[in-house]
Amino acid sequence: MASRILPPGLGSNPDSRLAARLAACREQGRPALVGYLPAGFPTVEESVEAAVALGRNGADVIEIGIPYSDPVMDGPVIQHATTTALANGFRVADVFRVVRAVAERTDAVPVVMTYWNPVLQMGVDTFAERLAEAGGAGIITPDLIPDEAAEWFAASQAHGLDRVFLAAPSSSRERLDLVAKAASGFVYAVSVMGVTGARDAVSDVAEQLVADTRAAGAQHVCVGLGVSRRAHVEEIGAYADGVIVGTALVKALADGGPEAVGALARELAGLA
Repeated sequence: MASRILPPGLGSNPDSRLAARLAACREQGRPALVGYLPAGFPTVEESVEAAVALGRNGADVIEIGIPYSDPVMDGPVIQHATTTALANGFRVADVFRVVRAVAERTDAVPVVMTYWNPVLQMGVDTFAERLAEAGGAGIITPDLIPDEAAEWFAASQAHGLDRVFLAAPSSSRERLDLVAKAASGFVYAVSVMGVTGARDAVSDVAEQLVADTRAAGAQHVCVGLGVSRRAHVEEIGAYADGVIVGTALVKALADGGPEAVGALARELAGLA
């Protein structure tokens, strides 16, 4: 199936900063800490400072989310944040300000996480060009599957960006094979079925999903959904290349501003 869907010559990104950072973390004997924050929450300026605080306090990769009016994958904490950002005047172009700040003021690798419609509205190649110019490394696309990504394949290759697709516990071996071949940088393994949100325990299916995704050919696999504390990072880090934290960081930002984001990042990274 993969050969029928993927364009000829599509391969991994040889200049992938994501892959390089994950490999460096692996050499250090630790998982990469991947943190998510939405652009524009509660304001664009505060989201810039929060992302910088995250990058200066242990995060290796920072996912900058684009607020969206119909966030089907997001739980209540992130939904509230993105709704607030939109109400406060966030525009899609603002995401590049946040990405640029991370790229210029920290050594973290910035990527954008977005539903696909905002990219389509701007124009896929235009969005990719602006992201690359701002110092972004790629896009995580929760609602874009490889079967429908022809335009993104072309734009990502033209601008040297990584394509991060999702794998879920429900994914068939055939689907994992396609995702592994289509992705670059890493594959985002969703550890639970459902929306995002901090949980007391991480699903025990995550380890098997990582193993299956690697067996399908993925070079790097990061696990997200449900991670909220250092114990989760250590548990997942025993078998995954990176650990993705979102809701806990957004809640910290809502409750205590950029300083609280930095403090939680240090705790998650084992630096506190």
